[in-house]
Amino acid sequence: MAVYGWIGLGNMGGPMTSNIVNAGHTVRGFDLSQRAQQLAREGGVEVVGSIKDAVSEADVVFTSLPKGDHVRSVFDGSDGIWAHAPKTALLADASTVDIATSRYCHEESAKRGFTFIDAPVSGGISGAAAGTLTFMLGGEPEAVSRGQEFVAPMAGNVIVVGGATSGIAAKIVNNMMLFINLVGVAEGSQLAESLGLDAQTFWNIANTSSAESWAQRTWYPLPGIVDSAAANNNFDATFTAELALKDVSLALEAGAETGVNLDAAQLAAQQFQKLIDEGLGKKDCSLIAKLSSPDGTVRGYDPSAD
Repeated sequence: MAVYGWIGLGNMGGPMTSNIVNAGHTVRGFDLSQRAQQLAREGGVEVVGSIKDAVSEADVVFTSLPKGDHVRSVFDGSDGIWAHAPKTALLADASTVDIATSRYCHEESAKRGFTFIDAPVSGGISGAAAGTLTFMLGGEPEAVSRGQEFVAPMAGNVIVVGGATSGIAAKIVNNMMLFINLVGVAEGSQLAESLGLDAQTFWNIANTSSAESWAQRTWYPLPGIVDSAAANNNFDATFTAELALKDVSLALEAGAETGVNLDAAQLAAQQFQKLIDEGLGKKDCSLIAKLSSPDGTVRGYDPSAD
């Protein structure tokens, strides 16, 4: 059985580590959030008080953090992963970050005698809880081969993408496509409502027709249709508008660097920015449905309940 060092026990890292523990491994986790710490303890994680305590005896170290700046900060410095992890440990980042940050982690890890892979995931909180995430692995072949064993307790699918940063590149493109699709699902849900269609009947049609998609199956923005939808819980976040904007912005940054025109991604970014400007950045990204509603409201959302 392996010892996992884990930095970031939030909405994704918490349930991911619980599945590792359930598979018989040891997880030593670190997070600044008291709530995240408590939930991780309930999932069997040995919550520790520092990065050093999390990584010093680890066979593998995972980071699962919101932004590239966070990832860089926990790797570097006198209190960071590079300072305290054994050189034999595989280092893996499961966060969704910019390609430059992933490249930095690959290059600096190699300079310091470590092996690093980018290991972003797709499948959301529900996939993290169920242990059915798709992992996209990028790095040297031997490192990726080791990584496949370590991600197995959390994964429904493990895809070897290629060399360094290829995993995160795939994740950025995948998320861009998801959020572009979500714009269509949000607009479609409101147009169907305004045309007097029964929501469940229309969803059933979409689910067996050409409009079927992960966003439609999982995040449909009306209550009582999809169990996993935030619309059932006043649009409390399963994935915040702020994080959605962050992910689309990573794709736009990559498009600018490569010369690819991403007009639809620009539209998605504008939608999430509107929610943030309204003070709704912490609400679920699927609340963009209210932007399509004729009167700016959406069934399932009560502002007074926030």
